[in-house]
Amino acid sequence: MEPSTEYMAFEEKVKKTIYIDNLSPHVTKAVLENAINQFGNVKDVQFVPTYFAPCGVCAALVEMESAKQAEEIISEMGDSPLMISGMPRPVRAQKAQAEMFEDRPKKHQRRIVCRWMDPGHQNFELAKKIKDLTKKHAAEAQYIMELQVKEEEKLHKQQSETLQTNYRKYELIDGAQADGNVNRLKAEYGIKLNDR
Repeated sequence: MEPSTEYMAFEEKVKKTIYIDNLSPHVTKAVLENAINQFGNVKDVQFVPTYFAPCGVCAALVEMESAKQAEEIISEMGDSPLMISGMPRPVRAQKAQAEMFEDRPKKHQRRIVCRWMDPGHQNFELAKKIKDLTKKHAAEAQYIMELQVKEEEKLHKQQSETLQTNYRKYELIDGAQADGNVNRLKAEYGIKLNDR
């Protein structure tokens, strides 16, 4: 069976798309587009829910203008962290896989049938081990994500406090200049200040 033309066009789209995970849940489409546009031309951004994470969106599929741009971005992001909203974040970029797209067309007209596995089946124990391992991985990933979100919130709080402190300092300086205290102190101590 030959793949349909619709599926072939979809395969071309997959080649031009990168999968970025470990994103902060606070990242928006516009923020991500601006960050990735530094490396090439973004055609589309589609957020992907990560079911192992406790909070919303943490991954995205970013379609670039060409497959070459996608490869360059993957290599570039492997070398350095991506700055998003002023915070360095060790996001990971990799080639997108067809299975990552919810709207992928069918390659062939196959039908998938799911059924319960009989406990007497020869692969039952193997399937049970895989299921338990998946649950363990999900719990570990959730714990790591919770720690990361707490760390981001702490950093955000520190940055906000620093910004407010600096803002208050500038208000004091502006107030001292507006009410003439700076000129009085300048004259009293014989200091020459540059008015620029």
